[in-house]
Amino acid sequence: MYDYDLLVLGSGPGGQKAAIAAAKLGRRVGIVDRRDMIGGVCINTGTVPSKTLREAVLYLTGLSQRDLYGSSYRVKEEITVSDLAARTQHVITRQTDVIRNQLARNRVAMITGTGRFADAHSIWVDGGSGRESKVTFDKIVIAAGTRPARPDSVDFDDRTIVDSDGVINLQAVPRSMVVVGAGVIGMEYASMFAALGTKVTVVERRERMLDFCDDEVVESLKYHLRDLSVAFRFGEEVAAVEKHQTAALCILKSGKKIAADTVMYSAGRQGQTDDLALEAAGLEADRRGRIKVDANYRTSVENIYAVGDVIGFPALASTSMEQGRLAAQHACGEPIREMHGLQPIGIYTIPEISFVGQTEAQLTESSTPFEVGIARYRELARGQIVGDSYGMLKLLVSPDDGRLLGVHVFGTAATEIVHIGQAVMGCGGTIDYLVDAVFNYPTLAEAYKVAALDASNKIRNIVRIDG
Repeated sequence: MYDYDLLVLGSGPGGQKAAIAAAKLGRRVGIVDRRDMIGGVCINTGTVPSKTLREAVLYLTGLSQRDLYGSSYRVKEEITVSDLAARTQHVITRQTDVIRNQLARNRVAMITGTGRFADAHSIWVDGGSGRESKVTFDKIVIAAGTRPARPDSVDFDDRTIVDSDGVINLQAVPRSMVVVGAGVIGMEYASMFAALGTKVTVVERRERMLDFCDDEVVESLKYHLRDLSVAFRFGEEVAAVEKHQTAALCILKSGKKIAADTVMYSAGRQGQTDDLALEAAGLEADRRGRIKVDANYRTSVENIYAVGDVIGFPALASTSMEQGRLAAQHACGEPIREMHGLQPIGIYTIPEISFVGQTEAQLTESSTPFEVGIARYRELARGQIVGDSYGMLKLLVSPDDGRLLGVHVFGTAATEIVHIGQAVMGCGGTIDYLVDAVFNYPTLAEAYKVAALDASNKIRNIVRIDG
């Protein structure tokens, strides 16, 4: 008899959903994590704090209201770290309580400590007292998450030189900052600090940023960030960072030198598998700490599953939750449906970006014909009401049958309204549905009708000319 039918390592989004799904199926479930990390990186240092920080920045700076009240409009003149931290800590505390309550309601046992494998059916749990206890299980789900990758050549001090987890703990809003890496996390923080008035320089070794996004949307984001005095150094690499008494000096391989109060590295993430003793269970991770799994999230060892960031792409809280649920159902012998291929991407820059489906570049590369329908927020009554004159929604449509091939949104509530397009695409709908549908007025969702009409008019004109 095992202590648990299913044990979960890690209480982040994937771990929570795996534990609760198995508990709903009547299994004895335990979840292992440190007392100060309930909710995982997502709740404590990653997704939730960074998005809360973004909301605080938007509110306190008054940035989104400046189209209405003028470019000098601010809610608070001197914004301090404590102003930002108060809101962030409030949300973290509330979310941690929600997670504890959900686990307790579903009778999931909370095992406090860190775990490492003893063999394929047991782990040692170190609760911090110096003594380890052994816990046995039939099946296990590894949801250990990731940590920011730290180059060995950089001397991080969590004050002058920080990573993406440490940036939320800065003691003061820096006057200047260098962000190394123009990926999703790097660009989110670059836009937040730029909105706070920090002079930001982004250094990226590639020739462009967010290369998986729509080109027009990326150009729009770049324009808005430049308007906030963000400087970009593409095709450049950081050779060294020197710490001085009053600031840091970033030395690029090209010889350029950039002085800044703070340097933030956003150089990818590393799976937290170093201390799991995977070899004791017959497993191994790659050099980035990631574990290989099959279509059902099962590893090479039959009773061991892995989900979330620790298995690599797409490494999103949203997909991790679904992976955890599906892995638990498979582990419990329940029939499951595969995760839907249409997964939206949300990027919480200022302004935000979201899309689902294919980009213009991908469709062009695959020689897939498409037509573009665009709606601009400035043409919508709701866009004027919320003060968003730059937002846009772009639909990529098949001219043959009117199917949606891609939906790309830039601006206020982009990560919310993208789901309308996702639902239509997932149900095999066409732009005819959007043209004929009645949307609440005034809303941003009305952009779908405007963009659908734009695309259908273009398609009609081509048909009329081409016969």
